Amino acid sequence: MALIRWEPAREMASLQQEMNRLFSTFFDAPGASAANGTTGSPRRWVPAMDLVETDDHFVLRADLPGMDESDIDLSLEENVLTLSGERKAEHEEQREGFYRLERAAGTFSRSLTLPEGVEGDAINATFDKGVLEVRIPKPEQRKPRKLQIQVGDQPAQIEGRAAEQAATS
Repeated sequence: MALIRWEPAREMASLQQEMNRLFSTFFDAPGASAANGTTGSPRRWVPAMDLVETDDHFVLRADLPGMDESDIDLSLEENVLTLSGERKAEHEEQREGFYRLERAAGTFSRSLTLPEGVEGDAINATFDKGVLEVRIPKPEQRKPRKLQIQVGDQPAQIEGRAAEQAATS
């Protein structure tokens, strides 16, 4: 029986290559080379977005470096806010020789479902230094209302719990 020396470093490198291949299959565009991204279509690009809640607004910030406002489309349909656009490649393949391309380009689309009651006309978007900021006003909270109930000949008032707590405070 022959002894085979186990080399953990080689096993880890093999595992890493297999994981890179697997992730490239899911996240890169068809035809892109997993090793260097230099052949075929550009890799899929999705801009980074933050969603922050303040007292009065939801604030969406999206990093869109190298883009102009004319490259961006922001739309609201029913309660779905959609940010889409295209980031164009900044090189001419006929003139330049490539060694490694890591900056992805292409079309993107991100959607966000807004809470019921958001006023679409009150949404405000600004674009400055490659950052899109969308301010979405929060919908007004539904407040309990007083209902009049007549008992016999005497009217009685019934209040919601929030109104009772406010009255006792």
